[in-house]
Amino acid sequence: MERYPLPAQALVAEFAARAAADSPRAVAFQGAPGANSHIAVAEAFPGSLPLPCFSFEDALEAVNDGRAGCAMIPIENSLHGRVADIHFLLPESGLTIIGEHFLPIRYCLMGLPGDGAIAQAMSHPQALGQCRRWLRGRGISPLSYPDTAGAAARVAEIGDPGIAAIAPRLAAELYGLEIIEEGLEDDAHNTTRFVVLARNGPMPAVTEGPMMTSFIFAVKNVPAALYKALGGFATNGVNMTKLESYQGGASFSATEFFCDVEGHPEEAHVARAMDELRFHSKWVRVLGTYPRARVRG
Repeated sequence: MERYPLPAQALVAEFAARAAADSPRAVAFQGAPGANSHIAVAEAFPGSLPLPCFSFEDALEAVNDGRAGCAMIPIENSLHGRVADIHFLLPESGLTIIGEHFLPIRYCLMGLPGDGAIAQAMSHPQALGQCRRWLRGRGISPLSYPDTAGAAARVAEIGDPGIAAIAPRLAAELYGLEIIEEGLEDDAHNTTRFVVLARNGPMPAVTEGPMMTSFIFAVKNVPAALYKALGGFATNGVNMTKLESYQGGASFSATEFFCDVEGHPEEAHVARAMDELRFHSKWVRVLGTYPRARVRG
């Protein structure tokens, strides 16, 4: 609790108390009240009890501890790429992806009342990256902070009129800041994808509608291993919407991959592709199968 700026602490305590009274309805998110993740929870789970957590690890731990029924984590942004390292966080947490949600991202510059020149803008590195051209064009220096709404609370706490925050409009309302300018994002289509994580998430039925399946894998250390491992998705007509590599361990030789495909593992064409992937891989771990929230392509 004390890790949050003082103006946010009372709100965090209030949200946490409500969540503790009905933990199955609680949805954990990273950040202070007013963050984009808070807004995403309200959109995806109307009537839920948002539970602020300081870090992604704290949000996942809240689910494992039973303090929340699920967690909502941003994993990628259309302008700035990866948000959370879900391929590291999720296997360690033991949670399952049970859903996804897409949130249009809109940022405001907010600060203390007055007409002083803004020299610095504080926000999450993702938000700063999504507003990079806007900041550069105005000669405003970026200041990194763990989350957008927390940055707004910190600006209110510091009390320096030369330092503003970049955050959603809701944060200005919660922390008594003045909106200086709106629409800071470098692209009007700025969107973040969130995933919903739960313990022992049930496998949805094939008949429940279009599905997505997320998994991680490591290929064998042989020539053309990735080509062979992924060939089954092409020959079986499975649409792969995301493929991202990352290094597992410290050897720089064990490349692992995070992948999203359209379909359910019990569909024949997806099952054949997954079998071929397993044949050419050291290991494959499915992170979740869940309803598709948006048509790709």
